This record gives sequence, C-alpha cells and structure tokens, in this order.
Amino acid sequence: MSEELKRAGLLVRAVAKILDFIIVLALGEIVPKAGFYAGLAYLLIGDGLFDGKSLGKKLVGLKVVSAVSQKPCTIRDSILRNGLFGVGYALTRVFWIGWIVIVIVSVFEFIIMLGSRDHMRLGDEIARTLVLDNSQSA
Repeated sequence: MSEELKRAGLLVRAVAKILDFIIVLALGEIVPKAGFYAGLAYLLIGDGLFDGKSLGKKLVGLKVVSAVSQKPCTIRDSILRNGLFGVGYALTRVFWIGWIVIVIVSVFEFIIMLGSRDHMRLGDEIARTLVLDNSQSA
C-alpha cells in the first residue's frame, strides 16, 4: 500500500454511513411499495456506484477501494462489505428485530474498526476493501 493513500477516520466513516441510511429510509418513504427494495438495493450496492463512492461517502469525501489493487470498489465488493447491514435492513419488516440487528452489527463493526490498524471493519475484511479520505484529491 502506497503511503500517499490516507485512511478515512472513524467519525467521518460513521457520518457517511448515517447519510447512506438516511437515503435508504427516504427511499422507503418516498417510493411506495418499491421503496423498501430500492433502499435495500442501494444499501447493498451503494459503495460500488460512482467510482467507489456511495452518496454518503461522496458528500463527506470518502472512497472505497480494493485493498489489493487500490481500484474502486465494485458492486460485488459492495455487496460483500454491506451484506450484514442488508440482512438487518431486510429484517426491519419483522417488527423491531431488524433495527436491533442493525444496532448490534453497527456496534460490532465499530469495535472491530477501533482494533484495526487500517480502520477495517468486518465487511472490509470480507471484501478486502479500504475506505480512503478522498477529499484532498477532490
């Protein structure tokens, strides 16, 4: 990994994920019936859009890249890294269970990021991705 690549901070990553969840929830409210599925699709593939930037990451200046090649995150990588959140969101149709799963996954992922030298969460480890601060090159 080259030294000029700057890892994204934990707080900025959390803000980007919150923005992405706001988009997912907005889709669910704005588009009747299909909004839930549009939100689920966005949650899963969002990091593979816009050259490795979900809308939340784009707003705060982050980019997801392959840890091996430093190429932008693909749709496949995005599905792998966000699968646990997707499962939690899909379970929101079952009363509070989905929201509880999302909170547990979020706390678990945050704890893993705190202990990781490269600020990688479990989804990053599975997909072999890194989240970089892209604001200096914007």
